[in-house]
Amino acid sequence: MSSPLRISLAKANPATAAQLADLGRQTFQDTFAATNTAADMAAYLAENFGPEIQLAELQDRENTFLLAHMQNELVGYAKLRDNSALGLAEGQEAAGRLEIERLYVRDDWKGTGLGAALMRGILALAEQLHCSAVVLGVWEKNDRARAFYQRFGFREVGQHEFRLGQDVQTDLILRKGMAGR
Repeated sequence: MSSPLRISLAKANPATAAQLADLGRQTFQDTFAATNTAADMAAYLAENFGPEIQLAELQDRENTFLLAHMQNELVGYAKLRDNSALGLAEGQEAAGRLEIERLYVRDDWKGTGLGAALMRGILALAEQLHCSAVVLGVWEKNDRARAFYQRFGFREVGQHEFRLGQDVQTDLILRKGMAGR
């Protein structure tokens, strides 16, 4: 019997952009609203989530989106960026590095294995693309996400600033080297 979960590549169209904007806004709000001010959250959400913003992201050739649908309902997604310089010193080569910019799972789907299924999809794509590494930034205070990434072999290699509204926070930079590279 096949699973009703379907993970697929996103197509750049207004309907997908609207779904990504709604899910992105909701999951970010659900995850971080309790630990940030309402003003900082509102500023960040307005700057980063909207149908036109997500449509531009979908149309950017350096981005890839993996969508997780359960019975035709979008329940999670990953936004990936090719040739990421995240965590590299100036002048270092970014080619062959895939960045996980977002890995979002709806609150009611957390703990179900959906995030792990998306991560397996990301790592399979990185293999297909012959990536040397997968990198990401994760808020230093997001213990649940940090533990999740550690289970998949990601290790801390640095940190950088992340601006949420007026609040400057610290994101840890995590890296997973890909086999044979």
